[in-house]
Amino acid sequence: MNISTSQALFEKAQHFIPGGVNSPVRAFRAVGGSPVFIKSAKGPYVYDEDDNEYIELINSWGPMILGHGHELIQKAVSDAIQHSFSFGAPTRREVEIAELITNMVPSIEKVRMVNSGTEATMSAIRVARGFTGRDKIIKFEGCYHGHGDSFLIAAGSGAVTFGTPDSPGVTKGVANDTLTAPYNDLAAVQKLVDANKGHIAALILEPVVGNMGCVLPAEGFLEGLRKICDEEGIVFIFDEVMTGFRLSKGGAQERFGIKPDLTTLGKIIGGGMPVGAYGGKAEIMNWISPLGPVYQAGTLSGNPIAMAAGLTMLNYLNEHPEVYNKLEVSGHKLVNGFTNSMKKLGLNYTINSIGSMYTLFFTEQAVTDFPSAKSSNLPLFGKYFHAMLDRGIYMGPSQFESMFLSTALEDSHIDRIIEANEESLKEVIG
Repeated sequence: MNISTSQALFEKAQHFIPGGVNSPVRAFRAVGGSPVFIKSAKGPYVYDEDDNEYIELINSWGPMILGHGHELIQKAVSDAIQHSFSFGAPTRREVEIAELITNMVPSIEKVRMVNSGTEATMSAIRVARGFTGRDKIIKFEGCYHGHGDSFLIAAGSGAVTFGTPDSPGVTKGVANDTLTAPYNDLAAVQKLVDANKGHIAALILEPVVGNMGCVLPAEGFLEGLRKICDEEGIVFIFDEVMTGFRLSKGGAQERFGIKPDLTTLGKIIGGGMPVGAYGGKAEIMNWISPLGPVYQAGTLSGNPIAMAAGLTMLNYLNEHPEVYNKLEVSGHKLVNGFTNSMKKLGLNYTINSIGSMYTLFFTEQAVTDFPSAKSSNLPLFGKYFHAMLDRGIYMGPSQFESMFLSTALEDSHIDRIIEANEESLKEVIG
């Protein structure tokens, strides 16, 4: 496969952009080689600058749930552009999408639009602190909530220790207010709460993790966290930037039957445009300026182009529940195909999946948290990634990412992915 144009672009980019990319995972550091530069996409396919065609399993990290270039969303964006690109003033669609979100996600009574998932999580933490009058938060090892300072904290040496900054530029003061627990470990959470009584404002997690690969909550884990938060007056936050409107119309919280106090959203609510949102109980959201004392603002929040795309996307999902049936069927078929191939080859790697999200981990142990995810054979994944890429399958360039399916994938595409997977496994295991 010729990617000479992509290689030349990457070489040039490194002179002007840190690392040659505008988000680190795109640099292919985890898998080796040079990234492919994408020129266009349509339906289940993306095309690079060398005109190679790939079946797409990233889908812009989740939002392209209907595939690329869906005609209804394209039309909505095209129509909206005719009226200018931004106003910095209220628009009708902001009201309409807010009403629709509150109808689709029962735990959300009020919602504030922002410009990214990172803005959403940062803002949710701020309002939780303002509402409770407390400073500390609990996050989980391996969950990613954007690049806000509070989220770039590594776990301490024990269950009740303070974390340490995971990136230069994050202060020790921020680290002191951030407590980190292992995912799926209720006992560790309880220990943190007991050691910091009356000081914890919020607990935030991905209800289904997508950023250490796809990792599901253990039975009773989310229910246990809900109980702890209720008992201790802690604001319970679901980061559904990835799972919102993907795992069901009401997100992971509908699928698992758990209501958080606040929810952060992104990805799908912009139909592929840059957007984020946070919302939840009115009594908490009413603390946000101009109604309350917690300040949060954004000139481009509720951008009319993004609102047009997002409103069209959410209306479609709300009116076409068959979308979720199709995604479930595609997910089951792909995972079953991968499992059968591994059995045929005598392999025992781990596949975690739920609906249209999945990760093949190159480890034989169950993956339930970040340490077990890190037991994966990363060099082997890198070889597998490139073997799949050579066969026209475009995946996330990291073992620690979930893949995302779209409704644009037909049975023939799933069959091709399964075939490429089996051929790639044969190649990399020798």
